[in-house]
This record gives sequence, C-alpha cells and structure tokens, in this order.
Amino acid sequence: MDKLETAKKFRMDHLPQTIDPLALEVTRDMNLETSKVGNQVAKWEHEDLAKVRIRVFRGHTDAVNKCQFFCDETRVFSTSVDCSIKIWDPKQGTELQSISNVHDINAADAHCFEDGTRFVSCGWDKCLHYWDLERGERIWSAHHPDILTCCKISHDGRQLCVGSDLFRQLFIYDLASGEVVHQMKDYHKKQITSCCFSPDDTRVITTSTDRTAKFYDLKTETSTIKLEGHDNAISSCSITSDERKFATASWDKTIQIWDISTGMYRSKGPTVLKGSHDGSVTSCTFSDDGLQLVSGSADMSIVVWDVENSVQKLKLQGHADWVTDVHFSQDQCWILSCANDSTVRMWNIEESDQIPIVMENKRAQGLKVTKCSSCGKPFSMSEVDNFRDVTLCVFCRLQSPEKTWLSFRDEPEV
Repeated sequence: MDKLETAKKFRMDHLPQTIDPLALEVTRDMNLETSKVGNQVAKWEHEDLAKVRIRVFRGHTDAVNKCQFFCDETRVFSTSVDCSIKIWDPKQGTELQSISNVHDINAADAHCFEDGTRFVSCGWDKCLHYWDLERGERIWSAHHPDILTCCKISHDGRQLCVGSDLFRQLFIYDLASGEVVHQMKDYHKKQITSCCFSPDDTRVITTSTDRTAKFYDLKTETSTIKLEGHDNAISSCSITSDERKFATASWDKTIQIWDISTGMYRSKGPTVLKGSHDGSVTSCTFSDDGLQLVSGSADMSIVVWDVENSVQKLKLQGHADWVTDVHFSQDQCWILSCANDSTVRMWNIEESDQIPIVMENKRAQGLKVTKCSSCGKPFSMSEVDNFRDVTLCVFCRLQSPEKTWLSFRDEPEV
C-alpha cells in the first residue's frame, strides 16, 4: 500500500462517529469559462444560484488540508494529504512552486510566513519541519512520539505552537533555535484540533474534540479561559484583531461567537450561528474588521455570516467534497477555500450585496437593504426600533471614520 492509500485509509478510520458530517445536498451544475494564461488554462466557474465568480486551482492529487494568502495576497499557499505544498499565483491561476514529500504521510497542517520566505509543517508522520521555501530545504526538524494535528506561527514570527493527537500535548517552540520553550501534556482531554496565537502573541488558543476551547497565557504559563458549550467536537476557531470576539466551529453543525473582552460569555453564553450547514463545520475565520465570518463545512458549502446580526449573508456551493479551510482577503472581496476534492478556490464576493437572492434573504431575515449615501451600493442592517439609521456602508465608514454616519429621523419612538 503506497503512502497516499495509507493516508486515505487512516483518514477514513478516524472520521468522527458522533454525527454524520456528510453533506445532504448535491452540488449544482457549473458553467465554465476558460482563458489562456501562458501555456496553461485558468478556469473561471460560476455557481448558478449565487452568481459568484470562482477561480479554481488544480494540481494536488489528494485532499487539500490548508490554504493561505501571503505576500500581500499576491500568492496563495496550500498543503495536502498528497504530502506536498504548493504556491499559486491568484491572478493567473497558475502553480508557481511545488515541494513534494514534505511529510511521509499526510501534511496535516502548515503555515507560511507573510513574506513567503519560510513555512512550518506538521503531519501524521509525527514530524515537525521548519522550511526555507525559497530553497525548498529544511532548516530544522523535530520528531514526536505522537501524530501532530496543527501548527501556527506567531504574528511576530518568533514562536510556533503545535498540537498533538493521542497525548493531547501543546508545544511552544522558539522558531529560530528549534527549542521547546513550553510543553503541556494532557492539556486537553482529547485530540487538539487547532491552535493559534492571539493577535498580541501573549496567548495561545486551542480547540479540541473534547468540546472545549482554551486560552493559555504565555507569561503566567497557565490556562486562563476555558470555553464549553458545543454538543460535539470543536474543529476550528478564530479571533478578531481587537480580541473582542472569538468564534468556535463544531461538528455539531453550529458556530458559536463568544464575547471574551467583557466576560459576558460567563453569564450570557455565546451567540449561536446555526441552520445553514447540514454537516460538521470544519473551519471558520473572521474578516479583518470582525463584522463578517466565513465558515466551511463537510456538507461541501461555504457560508458568509453577518456577525452583527447573527444571520447568514451568502451561501456558496461548488466544492465536490468536504471544505477543510476558509479565509477572507484583507479587502473582503475574495474568499479562499480548499477541500477534500483536491482543489483550492477563490470566490469573488465583491458584489455579493447586489445579488437578488442575497437581498431577498436579508429581507426575509428582518434586515433592511438600503443604499450607501457615499458609494451608492446596497448594504444591509437590522430593523431597529429607535429609528437610528446607518447611511454609509461599512467600507465607506472604514475609509472615512471622521464622518458622521448616523442620522436620526423625527418620528417619535414607538
């Protein structure tokens, strides 16, 4: 049995048994447009219902586990069960670089520096590698007694967090030396599914199949926050840049939004986003401004959520298997996704507010669709009972924060 077949068998043997995460809905027919790019053909695909343009990157031979924008979003990074990592040109849709045999079996997770010079990877072969991407060579490697499930570089590029399976260990590495500076055995009761640093790099956040998420303070070397609320394993998490909101995605088909800045989650619990995914939610990521969240699911769909109003904004379908990772571009015009169908995709959602079905959904969900007084584009907001209306869309508010964007009507409050 070769290593790809071994990886597939291992993956099937370790699928969650608590619920059936498979999607219930068949993907819709796609219309294809092709354009010559050098010696290759880049394909733009259109999902009939959403009318969203998609760019598809094909080259991996097995499930793609992770994807990432880097180099100011001029490059895309992906890692796969086929044990390779690939670098893509998002504008041309072409493969620029590929490193094979990154791991002996399933490159479970990888994270690339923003400047594209180096990356880290971990896998089911129990190995952790720090790579020079330009040379395609390992800088250092570490071997563990346990399968490694996740890894993430700190924002300052100095440290690395790594999570494991059987022994539920959390490791913090000094990236330059390759030395372990913190090690917590049995940090969770079950497998660690994801890990990341807080925006200020003072805490490490982990999620687990034990249905909890934890915050580990690197200064005090203690776990300061433990969140519980899901009915099944937590697969992924995301935190806003201002560290006010924290999201957890779960196999129970829901996403929970926690207010961790004020501690209100202790008394009120989380806000639950549900009803849009028919399978396990495998990944979630906030937009840079924290007003939107994108989630991917085993039902093969991607959902864009309006966080402020806790409702679905847009549902994207096109992948032919589990969606494994999702991200926003910085300008929120694109969504990057990857899946077990061996593809990486870019979805253009720049004009999503003008899609008729999106506007109709907003009206049905009690949202007002109005036109921005500055750019003229339609946007949505909640129906409010104090007659206080937003007149600028979020993009114009961000560009002109000094302007007054609230207006008041003279009608009496009911």
